[in-house]
Amino acid sequence: MTTKTRRVIKRKKRMEFRLVFATVLCLLLVASFGTFQLQQKNQAYQQQEEELLAQISEEEERTQEIEELKKYVQTKKYVEEVAKERLGLVYEDEILFKATE
Repeated sequence: MTTKTRRVIKRKKRMEFRLVFATVLCLLLVASFGTFQLQQKNQAYQQQEEELLAQISEEEERTQEIEELKKYVQTKKYVEEVAKERLGLVYEDEILFKATE
């Protein structure tokens, strides 16, 4: 082989190496960008999960309060309070005092 052909082969190998290196570099950049986007989405999903868990606990507390109110509404004491406040009913032996304005 002559020196000229060796130089051509060396240039060709360098060019191939540079092309492979540039391709690998591009792939690494794309993979890094994809990883960054996935991390951002993951953080957003974690925040959304925390918010939903907080809403679930609030709704569970609300459900418990509604159940307690449901039990209270079925008691005799509640019926008496409603009858006195809204309907103005009293027992036969009770005396009502009304304030004058």
